[in-house]
Amino acid sequence: MTKPPPSRNTTAYFVQAILSFAISTVSVVVAIAYLPGDAWMRGLLGLGLLYVVTSTFTLAKCVRDHQESASVVSRVDQVRLERLLAEHDPFRTTSNT
Repeated sequence: MTKPPPSRNTTAYFVQAILSFAISTVSVVVAIAYLPGDAWMRGLLGLGLLYVVTSTFTLAKCVRDHQESASVVSRVDQVRLERLLAEHDPFRTTSNT
């Protein structure tokens, strides 16, 4: 049985993604904090930012779960096919006696 290819994401890519997310989130929070206007306006924008961030994490989790379930089904199908091929003998003849 062959193993699925390993993930191609390197540690540097993972760190870059985390830093990009952190910098963008902090910069928007700072921009909201220094925004001229009432506190309720800044609070509403902050709440909107929180909603966008949490829904982004939820969407990313759903996409990851969908990809993982597809790979599990693919692996199960591959194991079934390998078992059928291992049990198949093309030179076996069936006798009707």
